Amino acid sequence: MGWIETESGGYTVALDGTAVLCRNAAGRQLKQVPPKLRDDAVVVRLRQLSEWLDRHERECAEQVDAWLVRSLPVPVALLARVWPDAAWQSALRDLVVAPLGADGTAGMESAGFLRDADADRGVGIVDLDGDSVRLACESVLIPHPVLLEDLDDLREFAVELGVEQRVQQLFREVWRRPAEVTGHEWQAYAKGKFEQLRHATARAVTMGYRVRGGQALCPLVEDGRSLEAAYWLGADYPDAEAHTGALEWRDQDGRRLPLAEVGPVAWSEGERMAALLYAGRVVVAEEEALR
Repeated sequence: MGWIETESGGYTVALDGTAVLCRNAAGRQLKQVPPKLRDDAVVVRLRQLSEWLDRHERECAEQVDAWLVRSLPVPVALLARVWPDAAWQSALRDLVVAPLGADGTAGMESAGFLRDADADRGVGIVDLDGDSVRLACESVLIPHPVLLEDLDDLREFAVELGVEQRVQQLFREVWRRPAEVTGHEWQAYAKGKFEQLRHATARAVTMGYRVRGGQALCPLVEDGRSLEAAYWLGADYPDAEAHTGALEWRDQDGRRLPLAEVGPVAWSEGERMAALLYAGRVVVAEEEALR
């Protein structure tokens, strides 16, 4: 960690991760940067760099999460290029990956925890036997957990290895479509009350979902097919009371899908969105109504 001298008072500052540290003229590290250094040019530049690094880390994690949720193939050449970047490596390290064949089929029997990516040597993993191996492939899949067989066993193995995933994969909650469903709307998260509509929409935006036309939206890809999960929040005034409605899935042409046609990833992520938003409802009022 390199210390940089400020323009006044003999203070030096440094960047530790995304935190700006400060030492006084005697070399003692302070608990925080003194207020009088707030506008110091060196401190300002470090804070700007810190904000950029923090934003970069979030963007890397969001991109990797999109690869997982949308089941997109990730070229090994791309992984090798971004791997030296600490933010990318943090987002990718220890995710379960599987090699993709020329026909686009994932070799789940060869899956393992991602530990390295190199342009010449390929992807390095710890396989499910605990051995360090290299995958000979041009692309990999970061499978959604709902697609992983023996998910509970994988979770136990990850704990044994001390795996900590920055992007939720193994310990991401999954929802599975019931064996027999009919119709086009899933009503499990309907009638959730919010004191104001903006409370519901703000919760959706904070959690990374788009809101349009009174619905929270989650873009998805299942087997190469673009889909969208939509959960009704309300279309009244922002300060009006709101009650949630049905969850549905639509194809890229806006056609509502029969629930029986919704694939496992789309179902899990759509219901995950609805459950997260529904959890913010006014629970006390509901409990009183049941008395």
